[in-house]
Amino acid sequence: LLSLLLLPTQGCKPDRKTAVRGPAAEAPRLIFAFYNVENLYDTHDDPRSGGDDEFLPSGRKQWDPTRYQEKLQGLSEALRDLGGEELPAVIGFCEVENRKVVEELMAMPALAAGNYQVVHYDDRDSRGIDLALAYRPDQITVEEHQLIPVRKERGGSLARGLLSVTARSENGETFHIFVSHWPSRDDRDQNKEEGRKRTAAALREAASSLLTKDTHTHVVIMGDMNDEPSDESLLKVLKALPPEQSQATDLANLMFPSMEKGHGSYLYQGEWKMLDNLVVSGSLLDHDGYSVEQGRGFVFSNSGMEFRNRSGQISPDRSYVGDRYTGGISDHFPVYFTLTMKDK
Repeated sequence: LLSLLLLPTQGCKPDRKTAVRGPAAEAPRLIFAFYNVENLYDTHDDPRSGGDDEFLPSGRKQWDPTRYQEKLQGLSEALRDLGGEELPAVIGFCEVENRKVVEELMAMPALAAGNYQVVHYDDRDSRGIDLALAYRPDQITVEEHQLIPVRKERGGSLARGLLSVTARSENGETFHIFVSHWPSRDDRDQNKEEGRKRTAAALREAASSLLTKDTHTHVVIMGDMNDEPSDESLLKVLKALPPEQSQATDLANLMFPSMEKGHGSYLYQGEWKMLDNLVVSGSLLDHDGYSVEQGRGFVFSNSGMEFRNRSGQISPDRSYVGDRYTGGISDHFPVYFTLTMKDK
């Protein structure tokens, strides 16, 4: 990888799979999740970046320790409930300020039993927000990790790189996990769309390199792509197909089934958008060793994460509307999939 030249239906609820607690399943289960936690800043000034200025007690948003702790509590309870019977094995994050906020999130009472460890790098984003990955060391062993820059066509690199983590499960299966946050959507800025395609091409090159060497290795790509599964960047550039159309050597976007039902992870102007995507290699759909349960991913939400307007429409309950604090936890819902191992 070091050698890589990385240059909906209106009013519809998210396709959530209700978590039911009960006895632990006999077959091993690994839950992979991704969550855009919407501006998870601490309350201390980072002199290296002006991006956190508004998220200070003296800033426009009057972000203070009480509000910070409320957000940590809400996020941690959401991730606990997402797992249902057990805590997720792997959680990818975007929009975190630093390693400390992720470590403090994972140490909250709702998640502390997972004894999570954190992978994080400081990136170049002007807002001072980064990618991170938290994992349960009792289920996953991380062997190596790096932050890979995404090169622009005419030199230089995009503000957001790719967090690459190689890990191994207890039974010896290898996972190459990529966490990403693609450039935002702006129909007036063609450079943003080009940036998303450049990021998709970088991920495609990385995945192809790994799968050419070993068709049985597992590739997992998770992130807020700011594009939907059917958009060109994901479908044509990354070449992430609907799960039912993918072959053993293909990439499959596990969020296609939910999107096709009109569900999403983000509500934009009254319409659900599937901006948070989970893409896996065909090796996780072949029922040999770990395999994706039901062959698809899910959006998760519950009442503690939701805002309901006067007409009854549900949306993610965000922390702020403009500079007005509303007490929510994120403007996105998390997405996840579960890996199970069939009895032989």
